[in-house]
Amino acid sequence: MRLLLSFSRGVDLLNTFVGKAVGWLVLIAVLVSSANATIRYLFSNSSNAWLELQWYLFSAVFLLCAGYTLLKNEHIRIDIILGRLSPPARHWIEIFGLVVFLVPLCVVMLYEGWPYFLQSYPAEQSSNAGGLLRWPVKLMILVGFVLLLAQGLSQLVKRIAILRGLIPDPYASQQQSH
Repeated sequence: MRLLLSFSRGVDLLNTFVGKAVGWLVLIAVLVSSANATIRYLFSNSSNAWLELQWYLFSAVFLLCAGYTLLKNEHIRIDIILGRLSPPARHWIEIFGLVVFLVPLCVVMLYEGWPYFLQSYPAEQSSNAGGLLRWPVKLMILVGFVLLLAQGLSQLVKRIAILRGLIPDPYASQQQSH
């Protein structure tokens, strides 16, 4: 279990780094969007590449921060029900959700996403005039699901360790506030 907890700490550090770094893309997306709108209205000029860049930046934030969101325990859940359950019951529900839903979803997305990426690499271009290459955003799908899968496994290890009394429950303060 010690090795698994080391893996978990490494994944947590990776997703924390990625989440905080990618968070800056929100600012860049806002600046690109503002500049694009300003140029379009002031000079009646527009670029599909800039519009697509906005979409790519938003996609990067959404996809690459999914693991970080899971790490921070900020994903969507039904708190009204979970708040009435004991901490062990909550952990068992989380384990069930990770094993039955999250891990299989990530595996399927990676399995299906790989050929989707390969099909577009290295030269698939947007059908819009002046559009961007498509493979980078398709690669983000794969990377995002790898990070989410790794974080799901990390959460699974931590929940089992908490139930076995090997580590303190870092979610106890969050659970009490619900």
